[in-house]
Amino acid sequence: MNFWCWLSLLFSDIRWSLVSSSGIFSVVTQISIMLAALPAAASEPLDQIEAPLMDAFQVTSVSQLADVQPTDWAFLALQSLVERYDCLAGYPESLSGTLREQTFRGSQALTRYEFAAGLNTCLERVSELLATNTQSLVSREDLAVFQRLQEEFAAELATLRGRVGTLETRTAELEVRQFSTTTKLTGQVIAAVTGGSFSGDRILAPTGAIVAEEDPNATVIYRTSIFFNTSFQGTDQLQVRLVAGSEGANDNAAGFLEPNFGSVLDFSVPGRSQFALGRLFYTFTPIRDVSVTLGPQIVATDYVDRNRYANTSFLDFSTQALINNFPLFPRSVGAGAVLDWHPERSAFKLRAVYVAGNAASFNTNGQRYIEGPQAPALLFPNRGGSGGLFGDPYLGIIELEYVPSTAFTLRLQYSGGKFLESRFDVFGANVEVSLSKQVALFGRYGNGTYLNTTVGNLNPQYWMAGIAFRDLFMPSALAGIAAGQPLIESNVGNATQTNFEAFYNLPINDNVRITPLVQVITDAGNQGSNGPIITGTIRTVFSF
Repeated sequence: MNFWCWLSLLFSDIRWSLVSSSGIFSVVTQISIMLAALPAAASEPLDQIEAPLMDAFQVTSVSQLADVQPTDWAFLALQSLVERYDCLAGYPESLSGTLREQTFRGSQALTRYEFAAGLNTCLERVSELLATNTQSLVSREDLAVFQRLQEEFAAELATLRGRVGTLETRTAELEVRQFSTTTKLTGQVIAAVTGGSFSGDRILAPTGAIVAEEDPNATVIYRTSIFFNTSFQGTDQLQVRLVAGSEGANDNAAGFLEPNFGSVLDFSVPGRSQFALGRLFYTFTPIRDVSVTLGPQIVATDYVDRNRYANTSFLDFSTQALINNFPLFPRSVGAGAVLDWHPERSAFKLRAVYVAGNAASFNTNGQRYIEGPQAPALLFPNRGGSGGLFGDPYLGIIELEYVPSTAFTLRLQYSGGKFLESRFDVFGANVEVSLSKQVALFGRYGNGTYLNTTVGNLNPQYWMAGIAFRDLFMPSALAGIAAGQPLIESNVGNATQTNFEAFYNLPINDNVRITPLVQVITDAGNQGSNGPIITGTIRTVFSF
């Protein structure tokens, strides 16, 4: 017989005898007889109370109990428990893991600890009624029964409440200390088949030098990244990223034929056959709404000039000139710091980034700093810099982001510093406009100055624009078409290079995506004599 069955007996068969002193004595006698029939407390430790009792569901009507009928002896007593004290629970019955009904289980045996657990529930309910000035709902007779039960089960109730109190304390400690230092390992592999050709007899560099006189062979290129992300407090992150790849800019037709103004496939840049350090930084939140990143190996474009539709070379566009503002980042990799301020419930965000391109060296002894094709090093031949944390080359960027709604984002930027003994200052803008959930427009613009180059002081301009399509033909697919001119400058070449790219990112599953993409480059290297360059790539990305 379970607890609710015993309690219903008390409220039906013996409640009438509480009207007199002799009746109270009779009740105590009957309760003692029933309690004596219960197994001894020592036979069932509290932590081994039968699971169904601990998992019981609150009952709001006796009709919810599938095994209790109106003709049963306990029906009226159970009805009283529900209506007067809201103190009744049923056992869940399930079929194939799905809750189907609740039962009373009147013939089920129980231990003293199980009885005490059920009694404690009813005592708490009665205490609530008394505390809320609804004591009129609790009869004197019922109070006498509860008082006697409470005295009889004082030891079990004390143990139960002590264990509950201990559990509450431990739960509170876990909530405070639930975080533990963990390191998560993730990875990514990019593999691509690429090839291309050009029209005309040869391709010339911006300086007039011959780049190629015949089409390059098709190639297979790759990049592998391994991420170790560690958190010590739950709100911080230490990231160590190892990267290995194929030959770099020269392993793809676009980068080989036009290596100077951002035509390279961005994911091919590592150019290392063995793993090397790609990122090493620590991000933390010293005060509310402000995060700080410090590290000997950070990349400025990870934090500023981002764009939801043209920014990630393994997901959307791969042409370097289309995923970042070309003149804004002559050198984007090195040791440095990032400050990100996002006031709560504000449409504005402010970011500041500083990168020292050769922080680990006292001086370069005339060595050149070249960050792949992203830096127009051809304009600064045979130059070096002082090196060090605050020496040449260095880059500082401030970005103000305005996001009044999910449909519109505007970023305004300023970049300044020194690169190969030349001072540069560049202003940029970055915009996103969602026309619908599936279609968006985006673009960038840059205008700056580079002093003391081999062709004098430059005032380069840059622009790119495009359209993106989400869920095109299937869920999670992404497609885009964009065009841009990376270096509009009359002092460099006799024309203006224009880059085009179209791609369709097809998800195979959550971990694999395949993307065919086409690049077209006209007037490569700002040379009007260069015929169009056309390349095709099939990019496959594995994430794990």
